[in-house]
Amino acid sequence: MATQSLTLQPSGSKMPLLGFGTWKVPKDSAADIVYKAIASGYRHVDCACDYGNEVQVGQGIKKAIADGLVTREELFVTSKEHVAPAFNRTLSDLGLDYIDLYLIHFPISLKYVPFEERYPPEWANNEQDPVPVHETWAEMEKLVQSGKTKNIGVSNFPAILLMDLLSYAKVKPAVLHIEAHPYLNNSALIKQVIVIPVLLPEGKNMQLGTYAQSQGLQVTGYSNFGPASYVELGSAAAQSAVPLFKEDRLTKIAAQHKKTVAQVILRWLVQNKISVIPKSLNPVRISQNADIFNFDLSAQEMETIDGMNIPLRLNDPGVYANIPIYA
Repeated sequence: MATQSLTLQPSGSKMPLLGFGTWKVPKDSAADIVYKAIASGYRHVDCACDYGNEVQVGQGIKKAIADGLVTREELFVTSKEHVAPAFNRTLSDLGLDYIDLYLIHFPISLKYVPFEERYPPEWANNEQDPVPVHETWAEMEKLVQSGKTKNIGVSNFPAILLMDLLSYAKVKPAVLHIEAHPYLNNSALIKQVIVIPVLLPEGKNMQLGTYAQSQGLQVTGYSNFGPASYVELGSAAAQSAVPLFKEDRLTKIAAQHKKTVAQVILRWLVQNKISVIPKSLNPVRISQNADIFNFDLSAQEMETIDGMNIPLRLNDPGVYANIPIYA
């Protein structure tokens, strides 16, 4: 399967538009599921210490490489953590020599929990530690300098924090990783955060979009299927929304192309140059979710899906951890 990709700056690394997400993949099946995803053509694996399954994800990657399904150079691995000891633990758990992309998972600094007490720390301890982003980013930059990771980026950063980061970063963030689905298309964030109006010397305003490209930031969208991943977690917001797989407009578009609603959603995102990381435990759906590069949505269909924005934010620490970063 031909893999389309986005070019990350400043490294020039190629990040596949299609990735496989590992959030909520059970430990006892994670190695097999990741192996099957790679066998289905996925060349980008998205993981995190917080998911509690990185050892098993690494086992699936190792087996795929050993069996000749893929080489390490062909595989792009993203991890979202804190810095220093956490990075080394992730590297060890995954069984890799380097990580292609390492992200700050949230713009939230929580009090450090020793590994021997609890790993992964998750959200059991919501006590915040007043560490400024610039200090964390300096440690991230050291990882690039050491060669342990090729790219660094951020996840769940609101506009003002990304603007601040761009003002001092010596190594610019390569990726912004955010919640993105038809009920929360985050178009304002994508266009206005990365895309900041800049005053040119001749006094003309640079067009939005040109700035994003000049900064080299790419966008990865997670929770691509919206409420589907959050209903079982007891999210009231997810339970009150019409499931995207039953949304009439998406169902009609899917029927027009003889595709599933999931494929339509993923196609809408990649046509917007947003990389996707769908997760499934079903081998058939894993394969279906990868089959999104042989059709195009029309401009009208793209506008229809754009118009579904509510917006409905599902991953909000203000709700489940009393840390209102989006307030």
